[in-house]
Amino acid sequence: MSVVFTRVDDRLGAFALRTLDPEADAPLLHGWVTHPKAAFWLMQDADEAQVIEEYRRIAAHPHHDAYLGLWRGSPAFLAERYDPAHVELVSLYDHQPGDVGMHFLCAPAGAPVHGFTRAVIRTVMAWLFADPATRRVVVEPDVRNTAVHALNAAVGFEVVGPIAKPEKDALLSVCTRARFEAAAGHAGLNAAADPAAATREEGAPA
Repeated sequence: MSVVFTRVDDRLGAFALRTLDPEADAPLLHGWVTHPKAAFWLMQDADEAQVIEEYRRIAAHPHHDAYLGLWRGSPAFLAERYDPAHVELVSLYDHQPGDVGMHFLCAPAGAPVHGFTRAVIRTVMAWLFADPATRRVVVEPDVRNTAVHALNAAVGFEVVGPIAKPEKDALLSVCTRARFEAAAGHAGLNAAADPAAATREEGAPA
C-alpha cells in the first residue's frame, strides 16, 4: 500500500492518499459506509463481505480507483477517481477530454473538527489536478445532499444541472483547474461565507 499524494494544510497539517487494500481495509470501510451519516454512499445495508467485493471490483476496473485518505497518518477519509466516459456518467452528460470523476467520504467522527471536510475536498482536488492530463473534475452527488453541494461550490464547482441516474437523482457539477485554483486563492473568504460546510461532515460523497 503506497502513498500516492501528500498535502500539508495550513491549519490542519498533513493529509495523504494511499492505495486501498480491499481485504485489509474492509473492516474500517464497513464501519464508515454503513454509518447513518453515510446514507448518500448507498451502502447502508452492506456486510463486510459485500464491502470487500465492491472494492475488489473497483480495484480490478480499468477506469475506477479507490484510495484511503490519511490525516496526520491515520485513516480519515475515502476517495474514488473514475473516468466518467466509462463509469457513472456514460451517455448522461457532454463528456470532454480530460474529465475525471470523483467521490469522497469522510470517516464518522465523534467531535467535529472545524474545516476538516473542506481540507479533505481540497486535498482530493489537488491530487486530481496534480495530473496534468486532468482538465475538469466532474461530480454527481444526490440532489438532496445540500452539505456536499456547498462544499463543491466552495472549491470552484459550477452546477450543470440535475440528471437522472438509476440509483438517484443527481446534481451534475464540474470544476476546471482555473476555477479550483481561484477558489483556493480565496479560501479565507470562502470559509467565512459558508459556515455550514466549515465543520466535518460525514457521509458526503461528491
